[in-house]
Amino acid sequence: MTAPSVWRMIGEARALPHRMRFDAILTLAARYDGGGRPVIVIPGFMVHDVISIRLRRTLSAAGYDARGWGMGLNRGLRPETLGALLDLLDEVHAETGVPVALVGWSLGGLFAREIAKLRPDRVDRVITLASPFSGDPRANNVWRAYERIAGHPVDRPPIDVRISEKPPVPTFAVWTQADGLVSPECTRGLPGERDMAVEVKCHHLSMVSAPAAIEAVLDLLTLPLDKADLVA
Repeated sequence: MTAPSVWRMIGEARALPHRMRFDAILTLAARYDGGGRPVIVIPGFMVHDVISIRLRRTLSAAGYDARGWGMGLNRGLRPETLGALLDLLDEVHAETGVPVALVGWSLGGLFAREIAKLRPDRVDRVITLASPFSGDPRANNVWRAYERIAGHPVDRPPIDVRISEKPPVPTFAVWTQADGLVSPECTRGLPGERDMAVEVKCHHLSMVSAPAAIEAVLDLLTLPLDKADLVA
């Protein structure tokens, strides 16, 4: 596994028109009925909740109780961050009385996988969007920036985590071959590291705004959990 090429990274610029869209995709949302089920969307590295507004607005329009993480920029894995996410999960679970679906974009997907391991009884399913949970943690174009900002090596986090270990809940990996930031193999994962992998046609930076990615999230939120053993 190697990081995407410079040309593929430059190609991420094509995602910017989608990334700047914040309106719900109402024609897409109309095809689904979330029934008020709770969903927490966790942002990627150095990303704020505002960037996932289009995804959350579409989920809300489809009948889901969609929420952000509410902690500002995602500056990397810290013990207090994971603790705050567990508190948020506990709060939403207590408020709604049902297991919560977790949707994590890039680094946010790694957080989602870890809290699902710690609170599997409170998590309905985990959906990762271009999250590097498999293979070489340096097979991407952002690991140096991550180490500078987070303050720890990507392969030596400050808490005991096993990134590639699958959570004991249905776990779905949405990935794109056009990813210019992370090796697609790292985001697709291997059988046993997730239950299903779903390829979409978009870029890493448009995973929370491109219609194809949002449709994949809606499909996976609707998927009956007895179908989660279909490995792709």
